Amino acid sequence: MNDPLTDKARTQPDKPAVIDDRPDGTLIRWTYAELENNANRLGNALMALGMKPKDRIVWCGRNSTWIVAAIAAARKTGATAVPLNYRLAPEEAAYIIDNSDAAYVFADAEFAAMLAQIREDIPKVREIVIFDGPPGPGMRDAASLLAAADATPIAPVLLPGQANSMIYTSGTTGRPKGAYRDSAGNADLVSELMGLIGYRPDDVYITTGPLYHSGPASFMGMGIMLGQTVVLQRKFDPEDWLRLVDKYRVSSTFSAPTPIRRVCQLDETVFGRYDVSSMRILIANAAPWSYALKKMYLDRFPKLSLFEVYGSTELGVNTVLTPEYQLSKPGSCGKPAPGVEIFLLDDDGNVITTPHTPGELFIRSPGVFTEYYKARDQYLKDRRGDKQTVGDVAYFDEEGFFYICDRKKDMIISGGMNIYPAEIEDALEHHPDVMDVAVFGIPSEEWGESVHAVVVPRPGSHLGEQDVIAYARTHLAGYKVPRSVDFIEELPRTGSGKILKRELREPYWKNQTSKV
Repeated sequence: MNDPLTDKARTQPDKPAVIDDRPDGTLIRWTYAELENNANRLGNALMALGMKPKDRIVWCGRNSTWIVAAIAAARKTGATAVPLNYRLAPEEAAYIIDNSDAAYVFADAEFAAMLAQIREDIPKVREIVIFDGPPGPGMRDAASLLAAADATPIAPVLLPGQANSMIYTSGTTGRPKGAYRDSAGNADLVSELMGLIGYRPDDVYITTGPLYHSGPASFMGMGIMLGQTVVLQRKFDPEDWLRLVDKYRVSSTFSAPTPIRRVCQLDETVFGRYDVSSMRILIANAAPWSYALKKMYLDRFPKLSLFEVYGSTELGVNTVLTPEYQLSKPGSCGKPAPGVEIFLLDDDGNVITTPHTPGELFIRSPGVFTEYYKARDQYLKDRRGDKQTVGDVAYFDEEGFFYICDRKKDMIISGGMNIYPAEIEDALEHHPDVMDVAVFGIPSEEWGESVHAVVVPRPGSHLGEQDVIAYARTHLAGYKVPRSVDFIEELPRTGSGKILKRELREPYWKNQTSKV
């Protein structure tokens, strides 16, 4: 049994596998033979340092060829890959590395200084390997390791369809949790999904979003397993995205709404410089896509097949809205994906069978994750028998199309990023002039939702909006920082002391058809 990448390297060794073409003129192009060779060298080098199957390896970096190689090397060696969001504040990154029990870190040199800053906070890490630049103190240089590494193909530890991974999702009650999975799902069902979407071996895929997100990485991975060419955009820029689509005749991508909105909002004189006629498949996800954005995108890309998928890191792809229904079923996320069963449960746990009746959405599927690492209690709390939820509320219509209308869990989706208020509240509560705080999402045309904080200031203080925002910025990743702040004398609470966030949210959402 061979690793799928090994097979592709044998059958199409000279085909471009990954292309990193940057605006500064840097161009890195690896064929399938080169990607296979580099993934094997990296995997063998890490094993020579002592890495074993099931060991945790954190990888951190902007989209690049070596990040793709690291993902493949982890799969080949049977290690558990833990992507690290490079936008996190140092203390947030330290928590995830330490909580995951990572023994190895593989990171872009851009983040070596951050890792040096937190080195004492991650004592379980045995080795930090830095690529594309000089390592920090006590770190290893990837170039030196790889120069001496064996390129012999690694006999895969995992069976087809397996992939140890742990992606951290922010916690509703505080710190992020590692969504661990020891399987990539049923291989036949993945093939069915690719067939439904129309993936072909001759497609060229562009990464419209960072690979530390499960969606862009998963659909890129499917493309590589089919033998596609992947174009890596290191950092999103709308005009540069068009340049890459034009230059490489890109035909497919996966995207959150915000990047595509920025592409579509480019002036016609800019947009018209590029030929986008090759683009045929867009997989829309990460946050709800508005009807207006879909129409704008279809006007700009008239030959496009637009698919919207609903899912999560924990539950995988759950529904698909196919192209013919994009404009006739506004607000719908589609019908169940191959191999997925959906159940809507009322507050008493009964299955809802009546159209237009909201209930908490539960999934039964081979694609559901294994458990939350070190937080099995939360995993079990979200489970009903063999069905799992992430707290979204939905209803279905008479034709069986599903609509996400609310969420039970206290989550914000802003620009495709999952943000949990508990983390932000915990940070702000450490401010000496903050007596109480509630954080929630409010409607945003650009981001879908934006982070809003309601603060009870310490009596006699002169706390202002910018004070709160500046404090948050020193303790949290930029995308988690509140965009607006209101002040109030007392937060509304239940008799048991729970904050009534629905009451706080209502004025902002009262004219919206959906509450998310």
